[in-house]
Amino acid sequence: MILLILIAATQLTAQIFAPNAKLEKIYEGGHLTEGVAVAPDGTVFFSDITFTTETGMQAGHILRYDPRTSKTVVYRSPSGMSNGLKFDAQGRLVVAEGADYGGRRITRTDLATGKSVILAGLFEGKPFNSPNDIAIDAKGRIYFSDPRYLGHESIDQPVMAVYRLDPDGKIQRIITDANKPNGVAISPDQKTLYVVTNDDGHLGFDRMPKGTPARKGRMELSAYNLHPDGTATYNKRLVNYAPEDGPDGLVCDASGNLFVAVRDEKRFGIIVYSPAGAELAYLPTPERPTNVGFGRGTEASMLYITAGGSVYRIKTARP
Repeated sequence: MILLILIAATQLTAQIFAPNAKLEKIYEGGHLTEGVAVAPDGTVFFSDITFTTETGMQAGHILRYDPRTSKTVVYRSPSGMSNGLKFDAQGRLVVAEGADYGGRRITRTDLATGKSVILAGLFEGKPFNSPNDIAIDAKGRIYFSDPRYLGHESIDQPVMAVYRLDPDGKIQRIITDANKPNGVAISPDQKTLYVVTNDDGHLGFDRMPKGTPARKGRMELSAYNLHPDGTATYNKRLVNYAPEDGPDGLVCDASGNLFVAVRDEKRFGIIVYSPAGAELAYLPTPERPTNVGFGRGTEASMLYITAGGSVYRIKTARP
């Protein structure tokens, strides 16, 4: 394991991360880790996205880290090119499967049996672009983003959107003005749906020659009003990262603060914001981060971070 000492630069930073907290690497050797989520038994699941043009046609993996043994094993491969992962209230693994020979769908796996069901495979009879990230509200409704960053498959949806999947199986397209939505998260009071926009200017960067110029679009963190019926309306932009790269995944703590995986090459790491968008803390990471997730139970203040081909963890001051 590799330990990195976190230096608290400000009093606010010290209030966000535990005193003398250290950033610890718990896994390395992946291609692009993503979607970290903690199961009811405390084991840590994460995706390894293996771009087929870069890995000799590897088919994507879901890995499982056991904090008790410090061992990481492959839970499922192929993964359907899994990206975002979340556990529902019943302890089942909900997976956003992307493009690039992936499933382009939302699936749910019962960990006790290992069997999976397809929750959302088509919308209006057409495949999704590339489901990316997941949030689940207190009513069990699943919200997922559907951009397209890579993959040879056709693009069949007319917009890159955020969808809501209800417990009865109905799917609604609820956000169409986010440009290219990526990370999604729901505030603890269930009144705000946070959406990251990260428009890299490509619909298939894996198929473009390296160095090909692209005109990047919106790079921002926005807040949408989440209504009781599950619809969402734009409220405001909290942070504008343009012209640098925007964030990827994000998660809320119990106080509603946002822990955001920021990929700006000049200042990448985990940035913590208040619900109003004020920066509270900055945690540099050795690799550009992709996603974040909290532990459970007595480990609810442990923050797990996927970055580059690795997974890190650090103790926060609150769950």
